[in-house]
Amino acid sequence: MSLTDLFIDLAERGFVPDFLIRAGIRKLCRKRLLQCRVDDCEANAELAEQYLQSVDQSPLAVLTEKANEQHYEVPSDFYQMVLGKNLKYSCCHFDDSVSDLSMAEDRSLALTCEHADLHDGQRILELGCGWGSLSLWMAANFPGARITSVSNSHSQREYIISEAKSRNLPNLEVVTADVNVFSTKENFERVVSVEMFEHVRNHRGLFRSIHDWLEPGGKLFTHVFCHRSTSYPFVVEGEDDWMSRHFFSGGTMPADELFLRICGKLELERRWRWSGEHYAKTAEAWLRNTDRNQTDILDLFAGELSAKEALRAFHRWRIFFLACSETFGLHKGQEWWVSHYLFKKP
Repeated sequence: MSLTDLFIDLAERGFVPDFLIRAGIRKLCRKRLLQCRVDDCEANAELAEQYLQSVDQSPLAVLTEKANEQHYEVPSDFYQMVLGKNLKYSCCHFDDSVSDLSMAEDRSLALTCEHADLHDGQRILELGCGWGSLSLWMAANFPGARITSVSNSHSQREYIISEAKSRNLPNLEVVTADVNVFSTKENFERVVSVEMFEHVRNHRGLFRSIHDWLEPGGKLFTHVFCHRSTSYPFVVEGEDDWMSRHFFSGGTMPADELFLRICGKLELERRWRWSGEHYAKTAEAWLRNTDRNQTDILDLFAGELSAKEALRAFHRWRIFFLACSETFGLHKGQEWWVSHYLFKKP
């Protein structure tokens, strides 16, 4: 066993203090920045061209079932113990008016609807709806809208349908589908997506499909985490590719400018950026909730796993949240951050 494998094994069993795990994550971040050639404009531009040539030949998404298992078929009880009241499993917005995670969820959902230019009465398609935080928010705040939400998870669909029924929200339909095969003959005034495009490889192909789903004058809003200059796929290439192996198989880190290059016939109307510090604060809040509910989470995992593997799963989630915090918090949130884009179909 190599030293890296030994360190990871000990960390996953809870024997490595957080300050050492954080230091290891920051070291991996610096390694990634060297690979991205962020200080060499010529080399970085060549990396961008190579990336586009590669992904343009790819399916829309890869390893979707594995990614689904890693995040979205985990019992909702786990997320209810870790996330805020809306079960928003994505970056939240911590401005000066926010004092806790649930308030940050509310703030981010309100900003998302504002940036997406949503109005009552619209036909809205949400791609990658997670546990329904935005779907349920839209259904409640725009009761005259007709919302179709797409998830690749049966458990998420069941949870959202149950919540919509209990909240008397008849204007929400939830579809279980893989983005590779999802299609619709209906046209929408808005297509919205929050942290789903990071699970896509061939973004150009997805933009073509969305163009066809939008009616003339319709708009696409997408919220993504990204790197300031460089797109790269999450692939397992070495023993330290822990994130790719356990939490983001088939995923992509898009560059901030990527969608501007591959948006096809859609036109950028507006974009916004959230400092990576918002995601760092979000992940730290998830980590605190995880630690606060350790006993209950271990009991939940023990329903499917041995006690030994339940403990390993618990610590893997802790490491994942630590990794999110340290990555997005690096350089005061100016290296990796969240971008909002609003595109319009002419």
